[in-house]
Amino acid sequence: MTSPGSTHDDVANFEALTPLHFLSRSSRVHADRIVVQDGDAAYTYAEWYQRANRLASYLVSKGIGQGDSVGVLARNGEFSLLTHYSVPMVGGLLVQMNVRSNGDDVDYIVEHSSMRLLFVSEDLLSVVRGSSGTRIVVIDERLEAELMKMELTELSPVRDELGPLAINYTSGTTSRPKGVVYHHRGAYLNSLAMALDHGLTADSSYLWTLPMFHCNGWCFPWATVAVGARNICMEKVDPEAVWELCVSGVVTHLCAAPTVLVMLSESDHARQLDRPVRIITAGAAPSPTILGRMEEFGFVVDHVYGLTETYGPFTVNVENLRDEPTGRLVRRARQGDANTLSGQVEVWDMNDSPVPADGETLGEIVMRGNGIMSKYHRDPSATCDAFRRGWFHTGDIGVKHPNGQVEIKDRLKDLIISGGENISTVEIERAIASHPNVLECAVVAKPDSRWGEVPVAFVEIRQGASTSSAELLDHCRERIAPFKVPKQVFFGQLPKGSTGKILKSELRQSLKNFQPNRDSEET
Repeated sequence: MTSPGSTHDDVANFEALTPLHFLSRSSRVHADRIVVQDGDAAYTYAEWYQRANRLASYLVSKGIGQGDSVGVLARNGEFSLLTHYSVPMVGGLLVQMNVRSNGDDVDYIVEHSSMRLLFVSEDLLSVVRGSSGTRIVVIDERLEAELMKMELTELSPVRDELGPLAINYTSGTTSRPKGVVYHHRGAYLNSLAMALDHGLTADSSYLWTLPMFHCNGWCFPWATVAVGARNICMEKVDPEAVWELCVSGVVTHLCAAPTVLVMLSESDHARQLDRPVRIITAGAAPSPTILGRMEEFGFVVDHVYGLTETYGPFTVNVENLRDEPTGRLVRRARQGDANTLSGQVEVWDMNDSPVPADGETLGEIVMRGNGIMSKYHRDPSATCDAFRRGWFHTGDIGVKHPNGQVEIKDRLKDLIISGGENISTVEIERAIASHPNVLECAVVAKPDSRWGEVPVAFVEIRQGASTSSAELLDHCRERIAPFKVPKQVFFGQLPKGSTGKILKSELRQSLKNFQPNRDSEET
């Protein structure tokens, strides 16, 4: 029993929550199971635990310790996965970096995080300029040789579960990226939520189509290890390879943005699965159309929602038929409710009061609980703006349905205000996406002298198909109110970020320099 003045070292009923426990336990319980497969290389849990300790000892030998930031600039692979354990083992903060970063991005993150050491793969060395205070270590054979002969160092256990574990940088599409600080407790609990809500077991095989640098891979580097599952590494999404692994029964789980679902559904290698494969999707609101296509192939699609600030997924869509006359796929496209361990999610109006649960009244989505970041690194002002009245404010606009489900309608920055009316770009995008010849689409606001803003659509057509602006707009008029119908349609390939998310900031920028041509049609 704890008593006033006791430390955690001298009590029997407390141990700090940290995902590092997952690997130490699984190295015993699942010792001979394969934990990671990367090309021809594979490691058992027992072997990988020793390897994690060797890398941790290497870090200690380079002077890395409590509170030091360690960066990783590398594609999905065994080494990137390993750093999720070795860096926090020495008390360091893991900073996984976007592999599409340019030199300026890398310089900023290195400086802002006070990075002591940066692991970088050989193919990405060109964007690393170096810094006097940062040791650059190339992930190559020389590093491997050094790890093999490294003597193990005794490491101190984690004592503060609220201590920092990692810094994840936001995309920074409109300003400098923010450093989102995760703590051990949050990573531990959200990892278990991923395992519980998505059916991970020791017999599962998780395919790494999601970048590990994105919200620490939605906590799956820790979730898979917690249950003794297998990780299968993939440097970049290859639809043919994904289909081969799914059809052969090798893969049971993967994560993907809706645009990756589109890519898989349109692949020449798409075919019916003999057994279900579970896909966890987020990053943008998926249309009921693409959810239906994936289910037809035999996938089970779990729709989740969250932000970098929430360790990735915070909500999960669990079917709830209470008081719901709408179609099943429409319900599945909603963001749902808080996951098993994350906390609470609500929708508040401008006065910080809950909106009616009528599925219509717009408000800001707010969250609180175990699945929320500690703070923004070195940015107390932004931290104060995000945390108000004991809740984290997402900046996402949504509604709450009678059954308690939350549905996102737009990012606050994407919401269109036309003639004083709020227009959800997500609603328009779903209407367009339901057209059988549309592959993907995005809707943004265009300045208008009369209405203030009007919606315009950017559309990518399915291969071998065709359509016209008039046909798409007629399709929209049958599904949404007239004032929500786009005033202009552009056809062409859509710009995407490293996670497959459509970059609306680039689309808005393109409107500023727009010159009419044959690839656009106006109404």
